[in-house]
Amino acid sequence: MTVAALIVAAGRGVRTGGDLPKQYRKIKGQTVLWHTMQRFISHQGIDQIQVAIHPADHDFYEEALGPLQQNPKLLPPAHGGATRQDSVRLGLLQLQSQAPDSVLIHDAARPFVSGALISRLIDLETDGAIAVLPVVDTLKRADQSGIILETVERTELWRAQTPQAFRFAAILAAHQDVAAQNLTDDAAVAQAAGLKVHLVEGDADNFKLTTEADFQMAERLMQNSAQETRIGQGFDVHRFDEGDSVTLCGIDIPHERGLAGHSDADVGLHAVTDALLGAIGEGDIGAHFPPTEEKWRGCPSHVFVEHAATLVRQKQGRIINVDVTLICEAPKIAPYVQKMRAKLSEMLSLDPERVSIKATTTERLGFTGRREGIAAQAMASVALTP
Repeated sequence: MTVAALIVAAGRGVRTGGDLPKQYRKIKGQTVLWHTMQRFISHQGIDQIQVAIHPADHDFYEEALGPLQQNPKLLPPAHGGATRQDSVRLGLLQLQSQAPDSVLIHDAARPFVSGALISRLIDLETDGAIAVLPVVDTLKRADQSGIILETVERTELWRAQTPQAFRFAAILAAHQDVAAQNLTDDAAVAQAAGLKVHLVEGDADNFKLTTEADFQMAERLMQNSAQETRIGQGFDVHRFDEGDSVTLCGIDIPHERGLAGHSDADVGLHAVTDALLGAIGEGDIGAHFPPTEEKWRGCPSHVFVEHAATLVRQKQGRIINVDVTLICEAPKIAPYVQKMRAKLSEMLSLDPERVSIKATTTERLGFTGRREGIAAQAMASVALTP
């Protein structure tokens, strides 16, 4: 089953004030839309992402997402309409060519949606399901002068959130059928078309940014958000071959032989790449750069490292440090260690003190001891917001 996400980002956000629509305002250095998008991009259950934007906002959109636009899940943006309902319908129509089985429709202005909530909605077994919270405050109905008329029974009342999840074909047909009606959310559209919509437990942190006070709350939540530390490890080996130099951690070192490999055979950077990918659960270097593909022949290995670092950033992660051990009898590594540290820290945008490179031998034991090749081990630690 394929699952798509439709992110509604075509509104003008006039209630928050300021010069920008609220989805393009920044929280903790990144736009609201960026924070929302990375939640869906990083979720393994989401296969495709369609964003509906205002036709005049292409420049805002491209600047807001930056490198996230290169993610294979992300489709070209759709143009929204005059109302949220119009924007959803137009987004669904553009998504139709991808033929997803189900779709999660989410407001861009809810950047704190959790992976657990997305998972609960992906697992729907009905026509539709929406995230909700129970109404816990006592409700009063009043007249226009502010005089209480009655207390409203709250037992069956719920506060609706997004995402709202539906079978794709059913919700697209529903939006087309009731396009002339003015309805406030997709659950109302589904109901009007005769679909049954179930309730799924929402999340109090998944609030919609509407007022300036909401943005202040969002800043505090971002500031206080807990992070977890992930550790990844990498190991790689390349045998010696004909040549007069080897490339290790991005530095060319004269030697009586070279290293054999499909790329530039930089055993150190290959180990670093696997360590970073391992820390974020993204497989290994071969999954991203298959050695069977001719386009990677002779490729400089900094491309692999920078790709892995980009994936870390797309998951709103931060590389804490990298530690590399090169294992060989020759060449001598010590004279080149500082150059290697500087080169690798540049690739990763890290302070050199967070990059460690060292070398050891195997006391002439094994293939490295027989000078048949070079091995490398790497460890990487990454801070991620769960």
